[in-house]
Amino acid sequence: MQYTSHYHSPLGPILLASDGAHLTGLWFEGQKYFALRLDPVHEEKELDVFSAAKRWLDVYFSGREPDFSVPLRFTGTDFQNEVWEILCTIPYGRTTTYGAIARQLAAQNGRAHMSAQAVGSAVGHNEISILVPCHRVVGANGSLTGYAGGIDKKVQLLTLEKTDMSGFFIPKKGTAL
Repeated sequence: MQYTSHYHSPLGPILLASDGAHLTGLWFEGQKYFALRLDPVHEEKELDVFSAAKRWLDVYFSGREPDFSVPLRFTGTDFQNEVWEILCTIPYGRTTTYGAIARQLAAQNGRAHMSAQAVGSAVGHNEISILVPCHRVVGANGSLTGYAGGIDKKVQLLTLEKTDMSGFFIPKKGTAL
């Protein structure tokens, strides 16, 4: 059984999902791939994991880095889960690129090359926004692209983390706009 709860963030309503013990989803309402793997039959219920996630979000949206974790369970493909694990290692207030993640994955798997585009697809399908910080991934040229919640939210999240935004720009066209 899957469970859901709602959180009202400064950036808009958020839907949380859980398997009962772990957070399995966190989406801005209306974002791309919204609740993609959420069972059509689920129950709205307050759980300990939702309380922990909401506390984490309260700390985060107050402009501080949370000093505790929330139990997570990834529900993607093996490749997606591997990418999402790497996302969890990006430090608060810092960024990395799709290419850097691709190189890290290639090295971990003993491969000569990994596609940055495949990494981008996995990042874009991240099911646990914010806690799994896909907003911290940018294009190699500084483009703020690829956030399913929208570029405006990506900018606001990075700004909240006091990320140095001087080398970044919003693309004029593209699939992430």
